[in-house]
Amino acid sequence: MSGSPGHVRKSASLSRSRARLAAVQALYQMDLAETDITDVMEEFKAHRLGDDVEGCEFGQADPDHFARVLKGVVQRQREIDPLVDQQLAEGWRLLRIDSIVRAILRAAVFELMELKDIPARVVISEYIDVAHAFFENDEPKVVNGVLDKLARKLRSGELPDRG
Repeated sequence: MSGSPGHVRKSASLSRSRARLAAVQALYQMDLAETDITDVMEEFKAHRLGDDVEGCEFGQADPDHFARVLKGVVQRQREIDPLVDQQLAEGWRLLRIDSIVRAILRAAVFELMELKDIPARVVISEYIDVAHAFFENDEPKVVNGVLDKLARKLRSGELPDRG
C-alpha cells in the first residue's frame, strides 16, 4: 500500500538522503569554484533537486533539508572547522584533506550540532553512505571515525559506550 505510514517514512528518508548528497555536492562546488551560496542554491533548486537528472530518475530531494544544511554550514563553518581539525590525525588539517571529504564532514557536523531531532547514528550512517558514493578506499572510514568521535562529544550519551 503506497500510502502506508512506513512507505511515507521511507520516502521522506530517501528524500532527506538525496538532500544530503546534494548539499555535499553544493558545498564542494562552493569550495572549489568559490561560488556564492545564493547562486548555488538557485542552481540546485532549478536543476538538481528534482526527479530527473540528465535523463535518469533519482527521486525528489528534500529542498528544505538541503537549504537548512547548506545555510547552516555556511553560518557555522567557523565553529565546525576547528571541531573537525581536532579529530583529524596529527599533522592533518581540514584544509589539507580532499574537498569532498571536507564537504561531507562539514555537513554532517552541522547536523550533529544543530539537528537534534535526527539521531546521531542516522547522521553518521547517512554521511558514510555519501562518502561511499564518491570513494572506494579509506575515505568512508575516515568519515566514520571523525563523526563517531564528534558525535560522542556533541551528543554525549546518545551513542553506546565503546566496550
